[in-house]
Amino acid sequence: MSKTITTWYVDPDAEDRMADGHAPIWRHLIDLMAERDLSQKAVLDFGCNQGGLLRHLYAMRPFRKALGIDIAEQSIARAEALKGNLPVQHAVGASLEGWVEEFDLAISHEVIYLIEDIDAHAADIFKALKPGGVYYAVTGCHTDNPLWPKWRELVAKRTNTVVQDRSISDYGRIFAKAGFEVSGRKLEFDGFIPFVEDGWTPDFADALNYYTQTKIVFRLVKRPG
Repeated sequence: MSKTITTWYVDPDAEDRMADGHAPIWRHLIDLMAERDLSQKAVLDFGCNQGGLLRHLYAMRPFRKALGIDIAEQSIARAEALKGNLPVQHAVGASLEGWVEEFDLAISHEVIYLIEDIDAHAADIFKALKPGGVYYAVTGCHTDNPLWPKWRELVAKRTNTVVQDRSISDYGRIFAKAGFEVSGRKLEFDGFIPFVEDGWTPDFADALNYYTQTKIVFRLVKRPG
């Protein structure tokens, strides 16, 4: 994620389908967050794509302001077109240079497995957060996922990105090294999961296991002082 791209997916319609599929996951994630009142908070969505997560967050827990950043130029253009009057700024890129102790809350959903220099990313987020700030990093794309060998081939084929191979423990060590207090949990999505034969899960049982057992939520705290 060191350079910009035009679109995430080779198929231009895939991004809209992805946003529809992620919406219930985003709402579940928001419910899991310990931070309830965001009315005076600044929020970062790293890898925001078309801005859907921030729009859902604002509807559920209105924030003071937010930044959505992504390397896909068309995704950011779409996010800007859809934001309406929300207090959200969007930017194309992968660097948070210039953003120092600006955000109370940061989120990334299925982004960290694509970041080549994950140590630099962890340091970047740490610097951008205020003391006491929290980063929720969510991914099911890790080497502990039994579907990972198949998925990494699909990601390479269907997207304009480069996949990185890391385990759950790898991420824990990297974020701890950056200075974060690291904890985590399974997403344990408790809603109904649609039956979709799109090639990502060989059978429906795999889809059920993925959203309830495999997908991980890291809660990373920048300790004050």
